[in-house]
Amino acid sequence: MQSKNSEDCLEVDWRQFGFSHVAGIDEVGRGCLAGPVFAAAVVLCPDFDCSGITDSKLIAPEKRMVLAERIKSLSLDWSIGVGSLEEIEKLNILQASLLAMKRAVECLKIKPELLLIDGNQKITGSWNQITIVKGDLRCKPIGAASILAKVSRDQLMLELDRKYPGYFFGEHKGYPTPTHRNAIKNLGPSPIHRRSFSGVREFLGHTSY
Repeated sequence: MQSKNSEDCLEVDWRQFGFSHVAGIDEVGRGCLAGPVFAAAVVLCPDFDCSGITDSKLIAPEKRMVLAERIKSLSLDWSIGVGSLEEIEKLNILQASLLAMKRAVECLKIKPELLLIDGNQKITGSWNQITIVKGDLRCKPIGAASILAKVSRDQLMLELDRKYPGYFFGEHKGYPTPTHRNAIKNLGPSPIHRRSFSGVREFLGHTSY
């Protein structure tokens, strides 16, 4: 199927086209300097209340948590896929992100008949797929996936904050904030930093680990 970029084609009843189970797909963590990349796949109920669903980055953390629990409990199915740090370094961040999205889809118990994917890149496989640029803002199933992926990855980064103190992973979640960049400069990269990324590789000779 063709990629969609017009506003009037996104919030449709896909059942009229013969698709009973439609999955929204999104990833989180591509722009980070540390940690894995996460993806989520969500199959919403036809009557799911989508109020508040949008790009996860635009939602306050407390509200994101509430929405994530609602999505998990009321959706038909959902799953999480991960692209590891090793895969990011070996394959590149784009391919690791696509792999995480594919894993999320493969972990669904319900086999989706159509995938709505954030961005402009399809995943490998025989699924019907539509890519939607800024889909997390413009398509509720993708927005729901972005929330689950963001909450799941943030929880991991909070755990890694305790394991690697001094980098403030719980604050910035691995994104290249001034606080994060200063920590890398002062402490050197940790074991979970993406060593091939600019902002990390130039400090490889200076590390406490």
